[in-house]
Amino acid sequence: MAARKGPYAEESAEVEVLFANLEKLKGLTKKIQSSMMRLETSGKTVSDAIGPIHGQTQRLQTTNSNIDSIIAAIDRIREPLDQRDREERILRSSPQKHSNLRSNQQAITELIALLKEGSQQLENVFRDMLREDSNPLEPVHYLTKHEPFPKLSEAKVSQLRIINSQVAVSAAQTSQPDSLNTPTAKIYSDVRGQYLGLSLQNLATSTISTARKTSPDAIYRQGTNAIGMYAQAMEGVYSAEYDNLCPIFSRDDWNRVYTATCRSSLNEFSKTLSELNTHIRNNIITDCYLAYEIIGIVTELSLRLEDRTGELKHPISEALKPVRETAKSSLSTLLNDTRNRLQQMMTLPTDGSPLPITTDTMVRLQTMTEYLPPLSSVMTSLGDGGWSNPAPASSSTSTPTLKSFDVGADGMQLFAHYASDTMDVLYNNLETRARTMLKIKSLQGVFMANNVAIIDRMVRSSELQPLLTSVQPKIDGWRKKATAMYLDAWKEPSACLLDVQYTNRGARPPSTGTAVDSAAVLKQLNSKDKDAVKEKFRSFNTSFDDLVAKHKSFRMEKEVRGQLAREVQMFIEALYGRFWDRYHDIDKGKGKYVKYDKSQLASILARLG
Repeated sequence: MAARKGPYAEESAEVEVLFANLEKLKGLTKKIQSSMMRLETSGKTVSDAIGPIHGQTQRLQTTNSNIDSIIAAIDRIREPLDQRDREERILRSSPQKHSNLRSNQQAITELIALLKEGSQQLENVFRDMLREDSNPLEPVHYLTKHEPFPKLSEAKVSQLRIINSQVAVSAAQTSQPDSLNTPTAKIYSDVRGQYLGLSLQNLATSTISTARKTSPDAIYRQGTNAIGMYAQAMEGVYSAEYDNLCPIFSRDDWNRVYTATCRSSLNEFSKTLSELNTHIRNNIITDCYLAYEIIGIVTELSLRLEDRTGELKHPISEALKPVRETAKSSLSTLLNDTRNRLQQMMTLPTDGSPLPITTDTMVRLQTMTEYLPPLSSVMTSLGDGGWSNPAPASSSTSTPTLKSFDVGADGMQLFAHYASDTMDVLYNNLETRARTMLKIKSLQGVFMANNVAIIDRMVRSSELQPLLTSVQPKIDGWRKKATAMYLDAWKEPSACLLDVQYTNRGARPPSTGTAVDSAAVLKQLNSKDKDAVKEKFRSFNTSFDDLVAKHKSFRMEKEVRGQLAREVQMFIEALYGRFWDRYHDIDKGKGKYVKYDKSQLASILARLG
């Protein structure tokens, strides 16, 4: 018995070892079953995502077939036979070579690989679906036809949403928590970003080409450049793109995916504005108005997009910043240009003609009225009078707000102050050059009156009038000063018409009412006084004829000639009439001393206008 118990004990120990291995096998089987259940859930989700695509899109049948093959392959993994064969290999191998842990790790690794492969297939489907509707469009067609920019169909958006949801879950399970880095988000921003850039490319090129000048001295005219259409196209495609992506991605992802999608085309927009800014700086006297137009158009674009999407205001404002700095510096540049051009003049017209710079300066102010909103924003950032001492080009610029773009009382007041300063620079330098270079005071008066007349006319006949009501008294003062300068020359003949009456030499002739008896007046004068009267008539005739000839030789604006003629007539006619009444009988009507009677003088004065 003892001899037989030895072998039985050995066999019993082997059986116990076998039972222990079977228990381990049962535990491993349960773990594998759990892994298979999770795999089955993932496979079902994949099937749910692919099913609608197969039913709605004929073109994706091949892809669906491939995905079905993937699912079938996953199902085959779950087949008991495969599990039995795998466990049989483990059991037949040495316990030192295999363990439950290593077996589970291998199974998990294989499942993750399969999940990644399935997700990659979905990503390819996602990319292909996007590319189908991402052929570049021609924005001008939609703008000119007033048609809405195209969007993805609701059916396609629904399919893309399902795929994105599945891929996002897969990415989260494979340690990719940042949704912006999920494959579908990146695919969307790449594919649709390229679509936006190519769609806007022609307008970017057109914006640069339409800025080129055909005439170096031509002033930029509003609407000539394509920046307005470029901005409209950007707003159209960006708004449509925002509507596309919102149903596809989760609410938390909208802004990030949207910004990433628009980034490439915004960079191109920034380059375009930079090239325009270089052009403006090289032609700032004539093309600064393009800077004002760009500020107005682009700022409104950023505000509307922010209101529509909540995004893009900052990158658009950053792209605009160089143009804003150029616009700020242009205000002082224009003032200095007016000042320098006048100070560098070596001669002035000898006939009193106005200078072209007067018209040029007023045309600048008239043109500025077309850009009051952006100019108000620029002037506000400089501060009242800041155009005289502009901030350096590197100074920070605050992002414009709707309030800074509102041309209310403050905006009009700032523009009125700038216009007033511009006209001050113009007038003061005109007057300085006139006093220095024109020696005849009457010529100075005509020259200044002509230039003031142009200033006044161009204010009254344009949009400047309601804006510069506070400046009008200043212009009236300049006109009176110029008139006084012109009339200074007429003091000489008027002095000849003044005489001294001696009350102790008889009764004083009446000055009103009854006609003066010239003979009686002359009878009271001695020979020396009579000679003085004769000399006064001769001097008056000489001076008067000379001034009339000069008056006619001067080049005067129509309103200036009429105004100065009226002033001369008021100044001379009454004095001459009184003097003629008293002393016209000095030469007994022979005309030797008295060249003009009252009617003749009045006729000459009337023709001066």
